[in-house]
Amino acid sequence: MARILCIDYGGKRTGIAVTDPLQIIATGLTTVDSHELISFLKKYFSQEEVELIVIGEPKNLDDSDTHATPLVKETIKKLQKEFPLIPIKTVDERFTSKMAKQAMIDMGMKKKDRQNKRTVDEIAATMMLQEYLQSIS
Repeated sequence: MARILCIDYGGKRTGIAVTDPLQIIATGLTTVDSHELISFLKKYFSQEEVELIVIGEPKNLDDSDTHATPLVKETIKKLQKEFPLIPIKTVDERFTSKMAKQAMIDMGMKKKDRQNKRTVDEIAATMMLQEYLQSIS
């Protein structure tokens, strides 16, 4: 089996998580600067087989688009153009950053480490991917 990759896209940074090849466990991979996402993925896809990209779709509580939704939609278009053979699914990303911050507290991370937004983005991507895996099982 191939991996599933999850993207928590942001204007500055993008958190990335992947499954193991058996698609059982979601693990944080890294956080990249958003303008480097496509080049990072090209390199990653040349080394690992990925069968699906899951990307967080930002929505308000009333299901309306947020200020970040157009950025994500544009990124999805770029991904479809660059990687036409890999399907893309969107998932609800509401509260993932807050849940990631709470998870960091629950893990006992020091305040200084919790302030690293790159870590928050990676954990948020991992949580989205784990939720996706649970939804399909």
